[in-house]
Amino acid sequence: MAITKTELVASIASATGQSQSTVSGVLDALFSSVSEAVAKGEKVTIPGWIAFERVETSARTGRNPQTGEEIKIAAGQRVKVTAGSKLKAAVK
Repeated sequence: MAITKTELVASIASATGQSQSTVSGVLDALFSSVSEAVAKGEKVTIPGWIAFERVETSARTGRNPQTGEEIKIAAGQRVKVTAGSKLKAAVK
């Protein structure tokens, strides 16, 4: 089961007493700031909760699952997301 952005906004608005439009604006600004920072190669960390960073991937050989044919996968970049200690403890 997944929580949608709308449900998250409603939950935060209820907990803080802020309007849903205010909370939605804050979340949009957060997502935008994180995206911009990670795109620049900066690491974004919310201590104890979560960290986002861009990592380089090397070129490698893969396999087409339909045909079994070997293919070359180019080097690139991806986003690494790491859960912090408080988030891990909340899941246990």
